[in-house]
Amino acid sequence: MSQQSIAMAPQPVQPFQWKRFFSIENRYLAPMFITCILVVGQISFGMLESYKKTGLAIVASLLTELILGRIFVGKWPILASAYISGISVGILVRSPAYWPYVVCAIVSIMSKYVLRVNGRHIWNPSNFSISVLLFLAPETVAALSIQWGNYLLPMLVIWILGSIIIARLHRFHITGTYVACFIVFAFLRSYITGSPWQSEIAPLTGPMYQLFIFFMITDPKTTVRSKFWQCIVVAMVALVEMILRLSHVVYAPFYALFLVGPAALLIEMWFDSRRTVPVRVAA
Repeated sequence: MSQQSIAMAPQPVQPFQWKRFFSIENRYLAPMFITCILVVGQISFGMLESYKKTGLAIVASLLTELILGRIFVGKWPILASAYISGISVGILVRSPAYWPYVVCAIVSIMSKYVLRVNGRHIWNPSNFSISVLLFLAPETVAALSIQWGNYLLPMLVIWILGSIIIARLHRFHITGTYVACFIVFAFLRSYITGSPWQSEIAPLTGPMYQLFIFFMITDPKTTVRSKFWQCIVVAMVALVEMILRLSHVVYAPFYALFLVGPAALLIEMWFDSRRTVPVRVAA
């Protein structure tokens, strides 16, 4: 049989494999999951400020990624990460104006290309941009704060799906450690302040925290390498968040990750540089 005949022969269709679908190679798994959060939250509670503002944030994020990727890297980038940043901004930001959605999305992508140390960006993009806008424009910008309330089904759908995906990506230990620490610190806050423990744990049931625990704190590009230290760092994030909450800081989780995450990466880079000190060769 000739080579041409072999080439023209129909190739067997590969069966769909769930294991491959839920693998780290599937770059579009996380975008599909965050879209699921948006759909479930919108159907259940109408959590979006508006479809136009969310769409504007996504478009601004994708365009900025395309432009900067072409300028800095010299090729068209994969847009999965930019889509996550844009949709996160669209879900989390609350403002009567349109400009915060555009600015927040653009700043989110720019931070990946501009704020780099040793060729690596050290802030989670959406966490950086949202934290900056919440701090600099508190009179115009707020963050999503609703909870699922007594409607357990939406929360269960997100938690089950999110846990499966994060486990397949080998990052469930980060989410699990944070949730465990948050619950422990919630009881501690309840003891210190005298508030009901249910109200201290309640934020975990909100869509804001679903994005935070499944996307921001598990971002592979902005977490340290060791699983042990990943757990230590995320426990520190929960601790700093508790301290900020006790100080009545409204957006404590965003600010806690903003402060702790980059500090951990910089410390890791410093230790790496100490291990790779060049050896002097005698003349």
